[in-house]
Amino acid sequence: MIDAHVHLWQLGRNDCSWPGEDLPAIHRDYGLADLLAQLDANKVDAAILVQSQESDADTHWLLSLAAETDRIAGVIGWVDLTGDVAARVAAMQVAGPLVGIRPMMQGRAPDCFDDPALAPGFAALARHGLVLDALVRPQHLASLARLARRQPDLSIIIDHAAKPLVGDAIPADWRAAMADLAACPNVACKLSGLLTELAPGAGEGAAAPFIAELVALFGPDRLLWGSDWPVLTLASDYAAWLDLARASVPVAAHRAIFADNAARLYRVTQGAAA
Repeated sequence: MIDAHVHLWQLGRNDCSWPGEDLPAIHRDYGLADLLAQLDANKVDAAILVQSQESDADTHWLLSLAAETDRIAGVIGWVDLTGDVAARVAAMQVAGPLVGIRPMMQGRAPDCFDDPALAPGFAALARHGLVLDALVRPQHLASLARLARRQPDLSIIIDHAAKPLVGDAIPADWRAAMADLAACPNVACKLSGLLTELAPGAGEGAAAPFIAELVALFGPDRLLWGSDWPVLTLASDYAAWLDLARASVPVAAHRAIFADNAARLYRVTQGAAA
């Protein structure tokens, strides 16, 4: 089994500036030992470690952690997409198991993926066989779909299902935009982050119809599960989210969604046997 989305950070080190004191529940260091304890407790074989800071230093620190254990199957780092992306990601790939880049677009303009200044960077990711992890919100999905069609050789994974508001009803505009992206064969989606997007007063069960919708849109071969730990702990705990996801995904798709899709899309071997 592979957890396709976890974070680690050291406050004040490796350019770490988030989370701040406004998030006291997670305003502390999270290290490798903390992560391995979570994986062991939940019988998870391996994890994909994802950047949380817009910093090369953070990415190189994560790569150094991956060198300490084979339980880290790969690292999704950060790079300035307007810089010399090819040279920088090549150096990162030498340093450790870099499998993707996450540019953190959720706070940018809705049409941010149309910026011509980013086009060479996206092309460099494709040439180096790296996944673009898209940290976005629903308003970015149309622009992301245009990128997916312009760059069909770039593998794109939508983080946290684009962070819809998870409540009593599935937003029609979110569903339509996700359906448009699901029509692109180079796009997949992470089954992650939904509980931290719960509408006020909504229970965890409100996420179940969204999971079913994602399974219907992306099918069993382009959906992969991630905990988003420790951010997840703002809303729930590891075991509860894993149990909810397992109960909401058809049993026949468990091996693909909880292990093999992450292994295939990120080109890793650890944890591929569910």
